Amino acid sequence: MSETGVGATRAERPLLEQLFGRARPVIAMMHLLPLPGRPLYDGRGGMAAVVDALRRDLEVLQEGGVDGLLFCNEGDRPYSLAVERAQVAAMAAAIGELRPSIGLPYGVDMLWDPLAALAVAQAVRASFVREVFTGIYDSDMGLWQPNAAAALDYRRQIGAEGVRLFFNIEPEFARPLGPRPIGALARSVVVSSLADAILISGPMAGAEADLSHLREAKAAVPSVPVLANTGVRIETVRATLAVADGVIVGTGLKRDGYTWNPVDPERVRRFMEEVRAAREEG
Repeated sequence: MSETGVGATRAERPLLEQLFGRARPVIAMMHLLPLPGRPLYDGRGGMAAVVDALRRDLEVLQEGGVDGLLFCNEGDRPYSLAVERAQVAAMAAAIGELRPSIGLPYGVDMLWDPLAALAVAQAVRASFVREVFTGIYDSDMGLWQPNAAAALDYRRQIGAEGVRLFFNIEPEFARPLGPRPIGALARSVVVSSLADAILISGPMAGAEADLSHLREAKAAVPSVPVLANTGVRIETVRATLAVADGVIVGTGLKRDGYTWNPVDPERVRRFMEEVRAAREEG
């Protein structure tokens, strides 16, 4: 039996190659502006403004040569542990409007509600979700206790078994109540909670992940992808890809390196140049 606990029935190619067509992919963030019902929502611009901003970032990222996309309701501050129906509907509608223009594999992340993310992913035919599925945390949102069993049950109930689960095991804006070594945690969520991929994060969006944690997780689950989830920059992506199986990048591609700005074409170009160099180095 494999580390995923599902035996030899997995497809022969490694997961990231299945999803993105290559090893060591760059998954770029598609940050949504605040959605209806949230404090920062632009009622005057409405959903048209949300879609227009996404469309611009989509064009820049696809032209820049990234390998995948991850849609996230990053603008919905302060974040919630239970996303309301209005935001679920709005996110699905926005992605659905863009689908004819999307030429890359894509995933969904709804901060911080795994069931909401799965519902949107199934509706818009996404390939994966990124969420925090396990653990107990002291967080900016209060006591945080996700339920992996409920999330996987829900995935089965809505027929979304094909949506892969990227487990963020070092969530931003939070600290675990009972810390465990990263390697032991990675092994546990793969074997017991059926994670398809492991994500290692920094303490908040835009903050660099600890490379030693990436190494430790990789050593613990060598057959499962381990990706850097935050803080990857033009200056650090080569070193990161020497350790990680891929990267998820948002802030590092934004104008002036600021999370809430639009994607910067020049930053994307320079970032992908470094990525190509890292791949050539092996």
